Amino acid sequence: MTPAVETVPRIVVFTGKGGVGKTTSAAAVAVASARRGRRTLVLSTDAAHSLADTLDVAAGPEPAQVSDHLWVQLVDTQRRMEQSAAQLRSTLRALLDGAGVDPLAAEEITVLPGADEVLVLLELRAQAASGRWDVVVVDAAPTAETLRLLALPEALGWYAERLSPLEERVTRMAVPALARATGLGPIGPGVLDAVRALCRDLAEVRALLTGPSGSVRLVLTPERVVVAESRRALTTLSLFGYAVDGVVANRVFGEDGADGWRAGWARAQRGVLDEVIASFAPLSVWQTGFAAAEPVGMDALAAVAEDTYGRDDPLARATGEPALQVQRHEDHVDVALALPFAARGDVSVARHGDELIVTVGSWRRLIALPALLGRYDVARARIADGRVVVRFAARERSEVARDTDVAPRSQPVRPPGRAGTRAPSR
Repeated sequence: MTPAVETVPRIVVFTGKGGVGKTTSAAAVAVASARRGRRTLVLSTDAAHSLADTLDVAAGPEPAQVSDHLWVQLVDTQRRMEQSAAQLRSTLRALLDGAGVDPLAAEEITVLPGADEVLVLLELRAQAASGRWDVVVVDAAPTAETLRLLALPEALGWYAERLSPLEERVTRMAVPALARATGLGPIGPGVLDAVRALCRDLAEVRALLTGPSGSVRLVLTPERVVVAESRRALTTLSLFGYAVDGVVANRVFGEDGADGWRAGWARAQRGVLDEVIASFAPLSVWQTGFAAAEPVGMDALAAVAEDTYGRDDPLARATGEPALQVQRHEDHVDVALALPFAARGDVSVARHGDELIVTVGSWRRLIALPALLGRYDVARARIADGRVVVRFAARERSEVARDTDVAPRSQPVRPPGRAGTRAPSR
């Protein structure tokens, strides 16, 4: 499902460990895009907005034009919450008040957890569907927050799917009972309709970001701790089907004319960069030199983009194989999921009904299986060439192989996204 617009804008989400310069990298690409004549929106979803300071412009919660072809927006989730959730919060407060809850406590309770992430995604969808932009550049929050954000559409969809069979009973019994108990009068089925509509909207966001026009770009500095987090981020993004189109290595020291101190840093960085280039292949790894002064303002950011990408288009679309592949053989079916850097012992798989549950560390994804696998069971799983390959065999043949790297096992169904506990694996 994609938004009903004639053209889908190019969307690129910049994320990375806090302090690596992702805002500068995002702003530089946005400026370069605008100077190529594309209608470009650069949108900050980081609660600690520094985008306007980097661009040296005034910006607010609505898109503001700051130069030819360039608009800036700082998403204000608190303001969006007050606008979009006022009626829901009012109803919840009335329900709690009717139950005898202290009004101040009721006010705190109705600050809905996860609402910030929902509103950010809905604002991104609204801008992408507006038809106003050729390019949307997202200056996202640091890595952990961004991973939670991008896991949200699938997690909420999972809940909505399982709540649907209960809808009739909730509407017929529970909702009228609440209405009678609180004296609020009838509460119609519109609440459940709104939940379904929200899940559809978030599914559209996911379709945008996982489609051919969307990608994520990782920003790092040549430091081993930062690179390790970026590797984990790539694995998790791949688990949820998001394409990473490249890596920006920021603040790289040059070796020409360097004094002893800078030359030492340059040598240390070169060793890490060689490792990044080798381990992230075939992804592009762009390098940004350590600037002599803080890059602030349009011209300085345009120079950063030129230093990083040269004459290449910094918004060239990501290409490559799909993250999930299904290969049918005479007596079995292989389902392969791209999971770069996933190691033996980090991954476990299980089947529940028509879903394959894949757990990597503390993250879990539920993958809908093709109908052709209805008469097959998980026979074995292994890690090969940055992919987890799960073999399905007909039930009479599905004996787990001794050389299985990833243990197929039964486990209770839990929602996708952040796993409650680390799943066991062999």
